Parts: sequence; C-alpha cells; structure tokens
Amino acid sequence: MMKRETELVINTRMMALELIMEIMEQKKYADLVIHEALSVHQFIDKSFRAFLTRLVQGTVERCLEIDYLLDKFSKVTTKKMKPVIRNILRLSVYQILYMDQVPDSAACNEAVKLTEKKGFSGLKGFVNGVLRNISRSKEKNSLPYPKKEDITTYFSVKYSTPKWIVALWLQEYGQEDTEKMLSSQYEEERMGTISIRRRKMIGEEILLQQLSKEHCYIEKETCLSYAYRLSGYDFLEGMQSFQKGWFQVMDISSMLAVEAAGIKKDMVILDVCAAPGGKSIFAADCMEGTGLVIARDITKEKLIKIEETIERFGCNNIKTECYDARVLDKTMVGKADLVIADLPCSGLGVMGHKNDIKYHITKETVQELKKLQREILSVVWQYVRPGGTLIFSTCTVNKEENEEGRDWILQNTPLKEDSLVPFLPKQFSQNLSASKGYLQLRQGMNEMDGFFISRFRRV
Repeated sequence: MMKRETELVINTRMMALELIMEIMEQKKYADLVIHEALSVHQFIDKSFRAFLTRLVQGTVERCLEIDYLLDKFSKVTTKKMKPVIRNILRLSVYQILYMDQVPDSAACNEAVKLTEKKGFSGLKGFVNGVLRNISRSKEKNSLPYPKKEDITTYFSVKYSTPKWIVALWLQEYGQEDTEKMLSSQYEEERMGTISIRRRKMIGEEILLQQLSKEHCYIEKETCLSYAYRLSGYDFLEGMQSFQKGWFQVMDISSMLAVEAAGIKKDMVILDVCAAPGGKSIFAADCMEGTGLVIARDITKEKLIKIEETIERFGCNNIKTECYDARVLDKTMVGKADLVIADLPCSGLGVMGHKNDIKYHITKETVQELKKLQREILSVVWQYVRPGGTLIFSTCTVNKEENEEGRDWILQNTPLKEDSLVPFLPKQFSQNLSASKGYLQLRQGMNEMDGFFISRFRRV
C-alpha cells in the first residue's frame, strides 16, 4: 500500500473510532452521526467517505457478534473494558472478519497505533494479543461461535441481533423465514443502494440522463413505474438532481403505503405522524398541486426535515403543523378524505438501513409503543369523513404492533376493513390478506423493508 493510502486509512480509522464512540457509548443514532460526518467531509475523496461509512456501519451492525467473540478471547469482558479500548477492538475485529481489502496484520498494527494515540500505551500488548488470536482463529476456521442446536443463541450471534428479537421471529415466522429476515440486514446488493421515487412532473428520460451525468447507477423497479434503485452516488445532497427536487429518497414499501391510499386530486389529507415526511410529500405530489396535505408531528424539530423537502420540491399544497396526535383536534373531526397514520413502532423492518435500531429497542419499549399506537388511533380515526379512508402502517414486522393494531381498530372504531386489491401492483394484491385490507411485507422475503399496511373505510 502506498504511503498516501496508508495515511488515509489511518486517519479514517481515527475518525471511525470517534463516530463509533458517539453511537455505541453516547447512544446517538448511527444514521444521524454518519450523515453529519459525511456532510462535513463532503469534498474529501470518495474512497475516504466510502471506507469510513463501511467501517462505522459494519462495526455497529455486527457489534453483538463482535462482542461475543471478544469475550471469548479476552480475560476482560467487553462491558468492563475502557470505552476507547472496547471500540478500538470492535472496529479492528470488524476489519479482520469482514473487510478483505484490509490485511489482518494492518488491522492489528493500526489498532495498536490508535491505542497509543489515545493515551493507552500500557494496553498495546493487550490489544495486539486479542486481535492476533482472533486473526489466527479465523485463519484456522475455528472461531468459537455458538452451537446450532441452540438456534436462538446461534442466530443472535451470527446475525448480531438481540435474542428477544430472534425468539419473537422464530415464534411468529419459523426458523427458515427468520433466517431470511435476519440475513437480509447484510445483503451485499442493498449495501450502498437506496430506493428513490421520481417526481410526477419530471419525465423518466430527463431524470435518468441527469443521474447518469452524476455518475450514478440506476436500476428500474418492476412493480412501480416511478421507482428506481440508485447506487454509485457520491454525496447525495450535493447532486443537482436531488437539489432540484427531481426525486425523493423513499423505500418501495413506503411507496406502496401511499399507493394503498388511492389518492385523488383535491383531497384533504391529514398525516398525523408525518416526520420525516416521505408519505406527505408523495401524497402532495399525487394531487399535482391540488387539495391539501396537513403534515403534523409532535415537535418542531421533527418538522424541519419535512419543511426542507417542501422547499426543495416547491410544493404549494402541503403545510406543516406541530401537534400531538394523542390530543383531539375538534376542528378536524370528520373533515379528512384520508388520514395517514404511519405510527411510531419498533422499526424492526428497517434494520438493514438503520443498523443500530435493534440495540435501542427492548421488549418493554414494544409494549410502550403498542400503548402509544392505541392512544393515537383512538383519536385520529375521528378525523376521517364518512366514506373516507384511514391508512394504518408501521415499519415493523411484529404482530403485536401490526395485526393486533388492525384488530383493535376494527373492534373499537366504526371503521371497516377495505380491500387493498384495487390499489396495489398485482404481485402484492394477490396476497391472501390484501382482500381483507392488510399486507405484511417482510425483509428477506420481499426486496424491500419490512412494512405493514392496512386500509380502512368509514361507513
């Protein structure tokens, strides 16, 4: 490796360590931490940012597995290590196990240098010894993973996912489907790839030509004519096509939730938990400047992202309001043609994108979220006019938050199930549950995020 490349890797590791410390020790959200770092360094060489992103994201999403192995090779458990040492070891083990372009010797040597630079010279031997032993064990194909007989622990470590999530999915979906869902977090074809929605007023040829000029690779989605998978881009927010509002970053599953609403021109649409605003913006675009979308969320901070997108798109049929969805707004009762209730949830369907969410969510959190959903639903159904529609959706794959939430609506409100069949592409409308008004998408089973969509009509 040339000297310049070596220095680049060393500097990137130091920065990666700082970011991983923020995420794992200060409990900051990984996507926000990484986005802020990339924004600051948007003019640095693309390879620098790519290496940084891969190292930070990979270390975070594989952290449970890495800690398991560290505890097998170290007399000091990861929980008792000094935070800096713990995270130097984590990012180094990730390189040894998952970054073939980095020689194991380089990962070990640079870990020792990081240890020294951080003022822990006395622990250089410890760091070096642990990493060398892991490297040798990897070469011998003898890393001490759990036995497959204990499938919950085995899956938990192999796919770096907390045991309670694994146990939940095994109970609800069985072993084969659970493994597909867990492994989807690490699908190579999804790494560095985002789904985008072309704005209605922008022709396909114009958008694709511009994206090609911006050195992106574009793959057209088969199920939705306006949807594409985008990869090879550099700094997204620096792209002219993004700045002009020609496309919106949005997963296919979220697009389907809007499709399920059957939006027409001149509707009054209320999005009760709108941040970060993807569905609100799409809904406004569907009405082509007519009607009104009211995008609400509980804090002004949550509305900032929506307002930035509104300005970028130049939407004139959408407004934001700071409002608590649990509190009844009497002025909106019976006024909405469509209520979008994409509610707070555990987010277990988007672990492939938000690689730290699995560490923030607990069984107790799920129960709190379930209660919050019921509180919101008990209020917002009242905004639907007679003959109007409510879409209840989440980005999770947990039946307590999804199917049971749907059942709660049917049992506690005058809303009735409304078939999804007329609104969804054929490959989804043929699902047996679609005629009953709901659809559970699962990561690893569909080429998109895990997502729940249900449609109701007020009679």
